[in-house]
Amino acid sequence: MTTEKQSASAPVPAKRSMARMAPSIISADLEVQGNLIASGDIQIDGTVHGDVRSGSLTVGEKATINGEVVADDLVVRGRIVGSIRGRRVQLCSTCHVEGDILHEALAVETGAFFEGNCRHSDDPLAQNTPASSQSAARPEPAPAPQPAPAASQKSAMSNGANGSGKTPGIGDSPVVVKDGGVVVKRPAAQ
Repeated sequence: MTTEKQSASAPVPAKRSMARMAPSIISADLEVQGNLIASGDIQIDGTVHGDVRSGSLTVGEKATINGEVVADDLVVRGRIVGSIRGRRVQLCSTCHVEGDILHEALAVETGAFFEGNCRHSDDPLAQNTPASSQSAARPEPAPAPQPAPAASQKSAMSNGANGSGKTPGIGDSPVVVKDGGVVVKRPAAQ
């Protein structure tokens, strides 16, 4: 019977270790050069020059992060310069954020400073970068699947597509490559 009691009580400590643990703390006098990755909680009160990825992240009032931040739950009271991806993002009144935010839920308190773009996503942590999600979410056609108009009308004329000096379908395309850049034509208002 003693063996049964020991085996019955053995899973209890294992469940406690899986439960909420104390956060890893970067104190105010600590400066980190590099990336931080944790599956649990992190509280940053110091300075981090690098990316931070964690399950839950709290950025203290005096804290500074220069890099991308990825977390399930994120509470920002300090300064972040870089993109943010999180399921639940809270920008407190003392925060200063410069960068784009990709979120599932976003709360912004009165007085918070935020300069950038924010975009909703059903799974922001699965996205590689905020830029890739923006281009994937836009209904505008991408330049890659369409044939390039050979950089200018001169090359279209030299091809002599149909005698009109234009390649069929290119005049109808909303995307034009001009001097190495992409220009998107918008239809005129009717």
